[in-house]
Amino acid sequence: MQYVATFHTHLSAMLTCQALQGRNVAARMTPVPRALSSSCGTCVRYEAADPCRALLDADLEAVYEEQDGSYGLLFSSDSH
Repeated sequence: MQYVATFHTHLSAMLTCQALQGRNVAARMTPVPRALSSSCGTCVRYEAADPCRALLDADLEAVYEEQDGSYGLLFSSDSH
């Protein structure tokens, strides 16, 4: 599965990317897709069998599942 995680701060995105990569999850930081909004403009795109929620920094804004160029919201900081 392909996921996009957005964050309130750039630092949070960096910490998440490092945590995911430290667990051998293919992850990279990219600009947030235009279809999504984000406070800091940086997101982490990653591929994993599940959303890896335990590895995401506490300043998470939202996680989306990406399929065929569209994004489905899995959870957000408002919906915990």
